[in-house]
Amino acid sequence: MKHESPIPKDMPLEIAASKFAALGSEQRLSVLRALVRSGPSGISIGALGARTGVTGSTLTHHLRILTHAGLVRQEKQGRSIICAAAAYEEVQALSEFLVTQCCADCEGCSEHPEHHDG
Repeated sequence: MKHESPIPKDMPLEIAASKFAALGSEQRLSVLRALVRSGPSGISIGALGARTGVTGSTLTHHLRILTHAGLVRQEKQGRSIICAAAAYEEVQALSEFLVTQCCADCEGCSEHPEHHDG
């Protein structure tokens, strides 16, 4: 029996590819993971730099790429960025892009229930 689950967001392949491309750097992935860990209120840019070891213009560059990909949100006061947070719904949608079709073409997947949500 094939596992079928509704796709909450039918993300186009090109959109998913651009979001995954934004994660194609160890530093950017580290930044996103730190933001996910920090919770929905986010953290200050200074604290983010301290947690990841990525600071200054390099951190700004990575945040710009992650924000453009829709994976990070930034809060500004005047000309300064005061905090950043993961865009959880986008991170979740990107994860679901990979797993919602789990085993859709697998003939013997009922033998491996650990691949299914329920």
